[in-house]
Amino acid sequence: MRLWDYRLLKVLPDKMIVSQWRECIAIKRQWEKGTLKHRLVSYVKNYNKKYFLNYVCLVLQEFEKRNIKYNNKYLFEIRDFCLDNGAIVSYNLMYQEHNDRYLKQCYYNLQEKADRGIIAKEEWQKIEDLIGGEIE
Repeated sequence: MRLWDYRLLKVLPDKMIVSQWRECIAIKRQWEKGTLKHRLVSYVKNYNKKYFLNYVCLVLQEFEKRNIKYNNKYLFEIRDFCLDNGAIVSYNLMYQEHNDRYLKQCYYNLQEKADRGIIAKEEWQKIEDLIGGEIE
């Protein structure tokens, strides 16, 4: 379970952005039940839930750009879970954990996937073009 650094969302391969949506749904369900204990994502509980909703909206913005369909039912569930009073979401809410160090960790994780053929060379090139120069 992982929330990719928000700066990578626009270059994740389609399968990975769809998987990220599934991760968000799973995180919400576990958080709501009080069973969210996964070490890579449990930090979300340390923040106002609006941060999580903001991240979900960033994922779904990518869906819109790529014409990927999703079930609004899950978005409404997440929204209702995160918003106590129907407040407006700000796209400036970012987890402190999503810093330059975390970007590097995500980058190298994706690089390994590319090296193993899990990510196609063309998809890896998009990632490399966006942040490769910043990392090395």
